[in-house]
Amino acid sequence: MPLYRASCCLAFASAVTILLSITASETLLGLSLVALVASRAKLRLPRIWLPLGLFLVGTLLSLAFSPKPIEGLPQLKKILVYSMLMVVYSTVPDVLTARRLFQSWSGVAAIVASIGVVQFAEKWHAAHVRHLDFYQFYVTDRLTGTMRHWMTFAGQEMIVLLMLLAFLLFAPGLTRRSLWIWSACAALLGTALLLNETRTVWLGTAVAGAWLLWWWRRWMAAAGPLVVILLVWLLPGPVHDRVLSIFHPQQDVDSNEFRRIAFRTGLLMIEAHPWLGIGLDETKYHFLDYLPPDTPRPLPSGFYQHLHNFYLQFAAERGIPTMLMMIWMLLTILYDFFHALQRLPEGRSDARFLLHGGIAAVIGIMVSGVFEVNLNDSAVLTVFLIVVACGYVAAGQGPHVPGWYFPARRT
Repeated sequence: MPLYRASCCLAFASAVTILLSITASETLLGLSLVALVASRAKLRLPRIWLPLGLFLVGTLLSLAFSPKPIEGLPQLKKILVYSMLMVVYSTVPDVLTARRLFQSWSGVAAIVASIGVVQFAEKWHAAHVRHLDFYQFYVTDRLTGTMRHWMTFAGQEMIVLLMLLAFLLFAPGLTRRSLWIWSACAALLGTALLLNETRTVWLGTAVAGAWLLWWWRRWMAAAGPLVVILLVWLLPGPVHDRVLSIFHPQQDVDSNEFRRIAFRTGLLMIEAHPWLGIGLDETKYHFLDYLPPDTPRPLPSGFYQHLHNFYLQFAAERGIPTMLMMIWMLLTILYDFFHALQRLPEGRSDARFLLHGGIAAVIGIMVSGVFEVNLNDSAVLTVFLIVVACGYVAAGQGPHVPGWYFPARRT
């Protein structure tokens, strides 16, 4: 039992520190996994173990048949990251513990968001001192919080914000004081996410947020996003300019042309290697080899190290079957969480907020994943797996869930 308790504490610490340091979180995860195995406690996985296992098998096959397997070896550490699902599901005993985890998350994320807002102010000042156009100065060097890249920061903050919104809308026992505190945290997260200016995450957050509002107050599903859009559209500034760039991108600054090139190139890779893919991490080494013949030269400004679409990315480097296993897993999570929600009694509950938040997180990841390779980012993937594991813990709390569907023993 001491080893199991140590594993629980280490897992909790790993889940919280992922918002601060990938290295620290993965170290704590490894220690938690070792303690969990040594404790001889029952290792548990939710029923998505089959598509997840097949996805990992497909990943290993892609590496084995890659023309240069050594170039894909760094991707193997993702297998440790996927163990977060088992570790959290095996060590989080109930929804109350999951609630405390997400409250800790929200507090830490609010601090990280504050750091991001300060970074934005510093960059604004730096551009002003140098008499530079702020938009052009900022768009290639945005706020990152405690992460190394703004996309990682945005992906993490999106998931935490969605879970916090679900907490505010569906969790029980919120006093007036706590409601103000958590609402302030949500406002801070939302501000940092807007100032981060990652358009793909804006879209994912908007669609997933609409899901939450629909199940809370259906009229808010239309009114809420409309108010945000009007504010961003009417108020001048860099966020307004970034929204305009979706429809009228500035050439060599935020052109969308490179995404179209990446999409077409990815399709050609998949056509040439449909079953096992071109190999892990091989897309960046062979991108120029698969460029469509009519591609303009020089290439438009943009990032060409991946395909900016996790569906395309997984299919191109691991094969279509492996990519379909990931989609199977994501759709299974949505199915399981939605049907578990239908079995809950009416009213607020921790299980309800965890399940709604889990669905919103999957929606946000799947929508933003059309434009970014978010599930291939260790930090974003870790946060996502924690949400999924806690969602399955909540699904097992339902009073009328048959034993064949979820574990019969409540955890």
